[in-house]
Amino acid sequence: MQLKKATVLVIDDDPDVLTAVRLLLRPQVKEIVAEKNPANLPSLLRQYAFDVILLDMNFAASIHTGNEGIFWLKEIKRLKAQAAVIMITAYGDIDLAIRSLKEGAYDFVVKPWHNERLLTTLQEAVSGKQKSPKANGQSSSGSLTAPELLGESEAMQDIFYKIKKVAPTDANILILGENGTGKELIAKAIHQHSLRANQPFVKVDVGALTESLFESELFGHKKGAFTDAREERAGRFEAADKGTIFLDEIGNISLQQQAKLLSVLQNRQVIRVGSNEPINVNVRLLCATNVSLTDLASDARFRKDLIYRINTVEILVPPLRQRGNDVLLLARHYMALYAEKYFKGPLDLTARAIEKLKNYSFPGNVRELQYAMERAVIMADDQALDARDIIFSPIESVQPESILPTATNLEELERATIIKVLEKHNGVMTKAAKELGITRTALYRRLGKYEL
Repeated sequence: MQLKKATVLVIDDDPDVLTAVRLLLRPQVKEIVAEKNPANLPSLLRQYAFDVILLDMNFAASIHTGNEGIFWLKEIKRLKAQAAVIMITAYGDIDLAIRSLKEGAYDFVVKPWHNERLLTTLQEAVSGKQKSPKANGQSSSGSLTAPELLGESEAMQDIFYKIKKVAPTDANILILGENGTGKELIAKAIHQHSLRANQPFVKVDVGALTESLFESELFGHKKGAFTDAREERAGRFEAADKGTIFLDEIGNISLQQQAKLLSVLQNRQVIRVGSNEPINVNVRLLCATNVSLTDLASDARFRKDLIYRINTVEILVPPLRQRGNDVLLLARHYMALYAEKYFKGPLDLTARAIEKLKNYSFPGNVRELQYAMERAVIMADDQALDARDIIFSPIESVQPESILPTATNLEELERATIIKVLEKHNGVMTKAAKELGITRTALYRRLGKYEL
């Protein structure tokens, strides 16, 4: 069926929303019925044969749990099981909107929506087009552009839905998760599926920036602003203008750095070090941290006003140990990838190798699995990787009390110290090298030397 022949019901207690939808749809559909009170749903469903229903998630001004929308969705499906229902939700209700899909909703739209996208969603609903992973921008294995962003688990499917919904908006996104879970891949996927996809994507590891470099790196500097400022330089915010800036390890910046960042986000302007002239910037902000939101929301650690700025929508990335069979999906992906890279033939996993992968907790998450599979492929002598070929990193598996340098051999002391410092900094090479007093290159040489 074409949208022009459709009868549409929209239910929302906000008169402005009803007016906006009526104005948009009046020339596009056969008939549109607008209703403020969801209690009138049963009688409306008896009177009309609606082709699609737009249903708000919240109806009580003092209650914003989304449960009202779920309740009325269930009522609609009870009365008209085949009804195509599209939920209307705000940024903060994304999790509930995803739950609505499991309760039978066709799709959901996020306020404020883009009119063309809303019309496309309505057309798909009235034409009876079945949604599939590929239609949602995913491959059959759940990939979203980045090949490593794979997952068939329920937790990852929820994340794919979130990416699909938040990417086309300009909402600021906070990505939470342990080290090695793939937060940067998710940030890239959001950018690639956004309206800014053809503009720059600029990543900054803000946690590694010193107080003196923070302003210069992010906001730029004038020539002569400080000793090493030999030429004028644009900062990362200017480089990301009209595109996306991804601030990694946001939870590690100081309160003073937070104040400077907040000022830029509020004013949408940067001032280069050594200058008084503000420069307008138009960026979409994505942030990531391995610090939990509860720990982050501490006045002594992080400004709450900045949290609200960077956290219009949050995406919590699950650790690998909570993703079930995704472990084997990813293991086979990396096995095939490195078999091709190192000119090995097609490889398989023995039953013992599968058992070993399934029983390991992966404290280093996907990153640890990737390195383990690369090492296994390099060392493999047979066409099937066995349990003995898969060796997990001592950086992740060794407990702190067991790596105390009790030995007197100099090399053993150095190896134990490197492991301890790497664990302390969650494998971040820049920070570990700085504490050890050596360069990153020197640290990599020592990792090779001690087979870490």
